[in-house]
Order: sequence, then C-alpha cells, then structure tokens
Amino acid sequence: MLVHRNQIIDLEITGYAFGGRGIARITDGDDQYIVFVDNTFPGQLVRARIDKKRKRFAEAKLVDILKRSPLEKISDYQEISGAPYIFVPICEQEKAKKESALEVFGRISGIRDINDKFDEFISSPEQFNYRNKMEYSFSCIEHDVLTGEEIDDAFAVGFKRRGTWWKVENLNKPSGLFDEDWESNLIKIRDFLKLSGLPAWHPPRKEGFFRHIVVRKSFHQNKLLVHLVTSSENLKKFDKKAFTNFIFSLFGERIAGIQHTINDNVADRAKIENGKTELLYGEPFVIEELLGLKFEISMESFFQTNPKSAERLYSKALDYVFEEGIPDSGVVLDLFCGTGTIGQILSTRSKSVKIVGVDIVPEAIEDAKRNAQRNNIRGVDFFAADVGKFLKEHPEYLGKIDTIILDPPRAGIAPKTLLKTIELNAKNIVYISCNPSTQARDTSILIDHGYVLDKLSLVDQFPNTGHIESVAKFRKL
Repeated sequence: MLVHRNQIIDLEITGYAFGGRGIARITDGDDQYIVFVDNTFPGQLVRARIDKKRKRFAEAKLVDILKRSPLEKISDYQEISGAPYIFVPICEQEKAKKESALEVFGRISGIRDINDKFDEFISSPEQFNYRNKMEYSFSCIEHDVLTGEEIDDAFAVGFKRRGTWWKVENLNKPSGLFDEDWESNLIKIRDFLKLSGLPAWHPPRKEGFFRHIVVRKSFHQNKLLVHLVTSSENLKKFDKKAFTNFIFSLFGERIAGIQHTINDNVADRAKIENGKTELLYGEPFVIEELLGLKFEISMESFFQTNPKSAERLYSKALDYVFEEGIPDSGVVLDLFCGTGTIGQILSTRSKSVKIVGVDIVPEAIEDAKRNAQRNNIRGVDFFAADVGKFLKEHPEYLGKIDTIILDPPRAGIAPKTLLKTIELNAKNIVYISCNPSTQARDTSILIDHGYVLDKLSLVDQFPNTGHIESVAKFRKL
C-alpha cells in the first residue's frame, strides 16, 4: 500500500490530465502508481491530501505549492483557489487543455481518429478580468495568506481557502478574474463593514451577520450590480443607507443597483431565493450585449460568464448550423435554450429559417420572450416544455426539424432525454458543451444511433482554470 486516504504527501507534478488535474508518479520497483492532484501544473512540487484511493491510482486535493513550475511567471495578482493557473502563460494553458481534452474525448467516445475531426482551438479574447460575476464570502475564521495561520475572531472577505469550507482568505489585491476597480476597493468595503460592529459569518456555528457579497458586471454598460447577503441577526444595527452611500461614493455612476438579501438558511449559498430581497438603489438588473443583441441580466439569471468569449463560442456554433444550408421550410430547434440567447443570435443570420426554443424551466422562457421583445426579434418561438413531449404537444413541427442545437448543463444530457432527442430525426445536431467528457459520452450514443461526428472545436471560456468547453457538429448518416 503506497498511499492511504487522508495521507498528506509531497509530490512532483510531471503531467497534466483533463480538467486541471496534475499527474504525479510514485515508483515502487518496476511499478508506477499514479496520483492525480487537482489544480496543479507540470513542474510544480506540491503538498497534497489523498482523497480517494484505487488499485492503480489515487486522487488528491492540493494543500500547498512548495515549489513553482519553471513555466510560471509570478505577477501582481493575488492567487486564489478559483484561478490555479493565474501565473501560467496562456500559451502553456491552452496547449495542456487542448491535448488533454482531445485525449479524453477520443477515449470516451471511442473515436480513434479524433485529431482528424478537430477543427480549431478558440482562445478567449481576454486572459484577465473577463468574468461578469463574482461571489465573495465572509468568515470570522481567516486563513492568513502570508503566514499560513488560521485566525479566529477575524473579519475576512474573499474566497474560501482551497480544501476548506470554514475559512476565508482576505482578497487584498485584484485576483485577475474580475473587475480590477471593484477588487482594488474591496479592502475599503471590508473595513467599512467591519466598523459596523456586526460579525462576519461563523460557518461551523452557523451564526453571524455578513455572509456574502455578489457582484454582476455589464461590460456593455460598464456598470456593476451589487448584492449583499446577510442573516437577520441584529439586523436593526445594520445601516443600509450608510452602506448604499458608501458603495456609491466608491463607484459613483458605475453602480446600476444595490440589493440586500436576508438569508437565515444554514446552507452556505448566496441564492436570492433562499431569503427576502430588498432593492436599496437603482435597478435589479444590468444590460449586456452579445453580437449586437442586448440582454437583461438579473443577479440570478444564467448568462455566459465570459461574454466576449461566448460571442466566439456562439459564432462557431452558428457556423456549424448554416454550413450546409437550411431549407426555407426547415426548423432549427434550440433545446435547453434557457433565456434564448442562441436562438435570437441565430435569427439575425437568417430571417427565413424558423427557430424554436424549448426549455423545461418556465421562468427562463419568460426571460427569453422578454429579451426577444427588447431586441425586436420576431422569427423565434419559445416554449416551456419537456423535450420528449414537445412534438406531441406541437405536431406542426413533426418532420420539419432540420437542425437541433443542444446546450445542456455541465452534467450533459440525461440518457432518456438524449434518446428522445435522437427520435426527432434531425439531419444535423450542433452540440455545445461545458464539459467535453460528458459530450464524449453522449457522442458514443449518437454514433450508435446513426450519427457521425463531423467537426469538433474547443473554446477557452475560463482562462487560468482547468475548464474547457467544446462545440461539436453531428450529421445523420
């Protein structure tokens, strides 16, 4: 037994696996035992905790980086758990992502010549400050980023220490992921809230006042929507007007709106639906633009985190949709359409093609209809419906579906739903995925049911992380 669960061990990272997992090897005679360590990069010497143990390999969580990779270039950004590759040059990140994603896609899908199907790697227009939403946590248990010590009775605002749920590292300078002006002023916001005398949240005890602060940014408007989440404990001592005035004094007209949610749910989440929300200032939404269309985005709306990269992602997907042409009588069916972003963008490319958006969430469909009205889009119909029941409820589309666009959640498509999608008998399927490994799993099912993979592109929506997205085009044989 080379390792055991919960063992802390020092490892040299020599390779990179899909999803941002570094590869370390432990030699035992002629045998090698593999350890995958999350959020590490080749060339690093790390300290890790064994999380899962198997016969041939183990999975481990990163505890600390003991020695940097020779490839890393240290910058002024503060390293956070959500951006483990902030110091790795973007060319090295993209190389590792491409190679690992194609390897795992080919292995899971069973396509041996996956490189022959590969179209292109689409880089993010921006490597830094690209996110349009960020969530910061409060905790009275601080992990000091300089000394590594745990400090009780503190007032920390920032991000959870990697591998923990109870302590927070203060964000003392920009992380390189979100708006630099906002994060440069976060220290001032922390000091102002600390002076109120109300405590930060104590995660183990489930008590305290300040819990989260969430910020949504519109790149189009250059505005910020600020959302403070607290408990109701000693609520009367909290001066909401003073907080609003202070935020406005820092950012002025950049503030689109300020919200306050009272959330006494013990779950450590900043969801608005878990509590009661009050609008303290402005509007509860911002306006973002994608490929010339404008979208109303509330704090809880699902919207692409990296809008400029999303434009490239959607453009590639629509290139695949129109590659072979669509007959005037044909229908493009946008499944998992959410707030209708893809369907509306698609309508700007062709006024003659009928576009139908379907999603099982009624609230998302209402958002889609409202956004379509805002953009003066007339050629798209949106329906709140289950995929399997859609054609039974709307037989007018039976036999007319030329192309299906799929953009499912990270877990991929449920097997029964995928089979129902196949039964729609579309000539082409364009599949957008935020997880190429689940897309590869679904690819093998599509192949078994008469589809062939024509093209596959990779899109880097999240620089400085291990995440990579993909767009695939399938054709019915």
